[in-house]
Amino acid sequence: MTWTDLHQRTEIVHTVLARAAIDPNDPALFAELPGLDRLFGGIDGLVRALTNRWNNHLHVKIEQAEIDGRTQVEAYLELAAEQPELRALLDARADIGQTARDRALAR
Repeated sequence: MTWTDLHQRTEIVHTVLARAAIDPNDPALFAELPGLDRLFGGIDGLVRALTNRWNNHLHVKIEQAEIDGRTQVEAYLELAAEQPELRALLDARADIGQTARDRALAR
């Protein structure tokens, strides 16, 4: 991946998160994103990348919460408050991951 590709991927993520902040259920959430298919393999790939982003951030939050004597639930809620558009987008698209797995298992 080139630096240009990395910057384009970042721009797509920022665009989608900005749209999700307005309406995570908007049917046009993933519309008109140049390079989406090439850089992420389509919408499912972008959702997987966003899920990975959430999971990485949550892992760090949980580790810090344990050090601070807080619960995992508190860490989750803290991250959800810090990144509400990401959490809302993932919640709205939860069925996509299942659909992708179902298609893969059907092959």
